[in-house]
Amino acid sequence: MNETMKNDAQRQSTLMPMVIIGILFFIFGFVTWLNGSLIPFLKIICELNEFQALFVTFAFYIAYTVMALPMSTILNRTGYKNGMAIGLGIMVVGSLLFIPAAKSAHYALFLLALFVLGTGLTILQTASNPYVVKIGPKESAAMRISIMGLINKSAGVIVPIAFTALILADMGDVSEQSLAALSPAEKELTKRALSDKLVMPYLYMALALTALIGLVKFSSLPELESEDEDSHGDKSSIMHFPQVVLGALALFAYVGVEVIAGDTIGLYGSGLAVNNFASLTSYTMAFMVLGYIIGVTCIPRFISQQQALFSSAVAGSLAIVGVMFSSTTSTSIADVMWGWSGIAVIPNSVTFVALMGLAHALVWPSIWPLALEGLGKFVAQGSALLIMGISGGAILPLIFGKLAHVMGDMQLAYVVGLPCYLFILFYAVKGHKMRQW
Repeated sequence: MNETMKNDAQRQSTLMPMVIIGILFFIFGFVTWLNGSLIPFLKIICELNEFQALFVTFAFYIAYTVMALPMSTILNRTGYKNGMAIGLGIMVVGSLLFIPAAKSAHYALFLLALFVLGTGLTILQTASNPYVVKIGPKESAAMRISIMGLINKSAGVIVPIAFTALILADMGDVSEQSLAALSPAEKELTKRALSDKLVMPYLYMALALTALIGLVKFSSLPELESEDEDSHGDKSSIMHFPQVVLGALALFAYVGVEVIAGDTIGLYGSGLAVNNFASLTSYTMAFMVLGYIIGVTCIPRFISQQQALFSSAVAGSLAIVGVMFSSTTSTSIADVMWGWSGIAVIPNSVTFVALMGLAHALVWPSIWPLALEGLGKFVAQGSALLIMGISGGAILPLIFGKLAHVMGDMQLAYVVGLPCYLFILFYAVKGHKMRQW
């Protein structure tokens, strides 16, 4: 009876922290995947080419690389709980910067606002992720991580739909094709109206983030105490562990293709004159959520982490081939997969971009345990190195955008994802087993 009461008390003590961290993970997904919907609009408002438009992802994700060490220093001084509040405060500033950016239609201001948002997320990610492991029993940590992943990606399904509804309400057709048919005066008025529409979503976000500061600040979240790792082996540097160095490169490749799949699908759909181009990120995120569900139910019961990583790399490679060589007009694949449900169908090539989300959903949770195995006292350094892999989301989409601009064909530019998936395949087969260079 006492054991039952103890377990009940433990569940009660972890419930509120789980709710708060769950809200934060939803915010991570909301802010991150808002970019995919924002890019097509900024391309129109600021009259950008594909390469210029994808500086949106660069400005956002490069913050993880540039600001990781400064933000970790702040975290060490303030503690995790206060660090979360500071991160949310920085994100409020970033959200408010979108107001002068939208009013002036100045692209550099948009990029600054995105960088500030990314900076806030950097400290939030650093502070909140340890809580997912620490707020409950070790044996159920994987379950909690999976739940947070589902919450994060579910936000990616919701945000493009909500954002599109707010932006396009009463706007009619604002595709590049429709604007090209307008007179210069009419085009300028439409662009101005579209730019003004960007203000309210980010104002709402700033208000929500401000409320979250209070929730975190006055919550009962416990502070985390640092743990000393026992020395393991005679290696003197994290660079002496091939499995973690190669793991960071694999995460660099993964985050790059994840962002390409989520953030360029709207841009690609816009170029193909797909009616619901601004909400296409939802398709990629929905498939990622499906991938997470598969992972939660199948790992390790039916497949190992290594097998999941191998399958993801193969499926991702096949998806890239599908994007490059399937029809940009036929919707036959979507007709079969979900056309019967009433959800809007999309061309086959665009469908394969969305399916990339399903293909690589299990890469992140599979690489981490494989990369950190056997690090001993270097676990903290290994984790920091893996986090640096997020910079793939800044660099690889920019390469994609440059290829699309130079080749004049976005469909073929998706080839940039093929070497990424092939490197992940190498890591699944051999890289994670290497203990010496």
